[in-house]
Formats: sequence, C-alpha cells, structure tokens
Amino acid sequence: METELLGFAAAALTTGAFVPQAVKTIKSRNTSDLSLAMYVIFTIGIVLWLLYGLRLGSWPMICANTVSLVLAATILGLKLRYG
Repeated sequence: METELLGFAAAALTTGAFVPQAVKTIKSRNTSDLSLAMYVIFTIGIVLWLLYGLRLGSWPMICANTVSLVLAATILGLKLRYG
C-alpha cells in the first residue's frame, strides 16, 4: 500500500505540474512558442507509459498518464490547428 501511495503522490505532482501550462495554452490558443516535435514525441511517450501501466496494472501510472495524455493531446491538437 505504501508503494501505491508513493506512486499516486509522484503522479499527482508530475501531472499537476503540467496542468498550468495546459490551461494557459487552452485559454490563449497561443502555441507559437511550443515545439511541435516535442509535443509529438511527448504524446507518443505518454501513450507508451500508459500502455506500460496498463500491462502492469499500476493505477498510479494509468491515472497520471491518462490525464497527461488528454492534456498533451489537446495541446498537440491546438498546435496543429493554430501553429
């Protein structure tokens, strides 16, 4: 149980750290300073971490990467649309 709590704490912090940038980008629709290559690679990486978490049955990994994937995919979509 302690290991899962550690995982949830880490997941909350790393995913939570990404939220302000995502909210700012979603509100402003300004993606000019964001790297398209970085968001493509980052989003693919999140998908792979999510698949890994699913294979392990690790709820901290599944939850964190699901939220991160939604946010990163949203920003990637905005970058593709608004450049």
